[in-house]
Amino acid sequence: MVDTAYDKTGPSATIDAEGLRRFLRDRKLGDAADLKIENISFGHSNEVHLVHFEGKSWALRRPPRGPLLPTAHDVIREFRVLSALQNTPVPVPRMYAACDDNSYIGAPFILMEYMRGRVIRSGLIPSCEKSFAETPAQRAAISRWMVDLLVTLRNVDWRAVGLEGFGRPDGYIERQVRRWSDQLERTVPQTRPLPVMWQIRDWLRSHLPQTQPSTIVHGDFKLDNVMWDPDGAEPRPVALFDWEMSTIGDPLADLGWMVTYWGDAGDDERRRAFVSSMEAGDGYLSRREMIELYERRSGRQMRDFAFYEIFSLFKLAIIAEGSYARYLSGQADDPMFATYNERVPGIAEVAWSLCSRSS
Repeated sequence: MVDTAYDKTGPSATIDAEGLRRFLRDRKLGDAADLKIENISFGHSNEVHLVHFEGKSWALRRPPRGPLLPTAHDVIREFRVLSALQNTPVPVPRMYAACDDNSYIGAPFILMEYMRGRVIRSGLIPSCEKSFAETPAQRAAISRWMVDLLVTLRNVDWRAVGLEGFGRPDGYIERQVRRWSDQLERTVPQTRPLPVMWQIRDWLRSHLPQTQPSTIVHGDFKLDNVMWDPDGAEPRPVALFDWEMSTIGDPLADLGWMVTYWGDAGDDERRRAFVSSMEAGDGYLSRREMIELYERRSGRQMRDFAFYEIFSLFKLAIIAEGSYARYLSGQADDPMFATYNERVPGIAEVAWSLCSRSS
């Protein structure tokens, strides 16, 4: 199996080896005199570093460098939810330790099992290796497993696994619409008028779905956050990553986010250009088929699901506009952010077209 847990691109950032050795000694996790650190993932998400000592190989996750929003990239929150999920059917890495004391390496961090498998990122990040999912049968299996992962997570009793107080189960969707509307109000004065975004906001406010029983919400559930074992009769998921945005809320928010990124043969050029970012290939289920499969396997009726798709597009546009604002102000120089001048209005138009069809 290929050890491609994370994208091996980005700047040459390092971890304070002596500080990490001190932490391992203080926590009685090992001597670590032979500690070696391999920097394997950077970018806009949490960094991942591979640490070797005493014949062990663990993954270290810490927030990215630079200024962060107060609640962004919360690895300690991630440690809590992953620890709670250890003895459930949800595939997650084993957790070893968490540290919220910046005196060790200059940032909070967690130590966890280093997972080995394959991640599908071709079509998402051009520099990444070719996807292992080369046949329609493999792609169909991956589609089914993505739905099964969501249903499995939905079925975890979050109180029983110790996540009482992890989030507010009441009013989740209303708070999400309010939160991202507030973010839109703070962002657009720094960029340009986006009148269609206010139309989408008003549509969302007037179409709030009926409150449903709350479950664990991953917060960033999409294809490239799942690691696969490609061997055997069909690919099988071995780990679900990137839990720092997880909370307690409406599980359809995760399904809406996943299908926002999910490609579909029926997409027009606008959606393919501005929204869908997964690889194409025969065998992947369509978005409608994914939604119908979730409905059958979860027993949850999907009459209001258009709301969740539209809200996910609304949220994606606001996140991208925030990156565009940082680019315009000189706080970020990622050339991809320059393309958001066109991408954000494109995402908004896709969302508004769904509003018009769903009214």
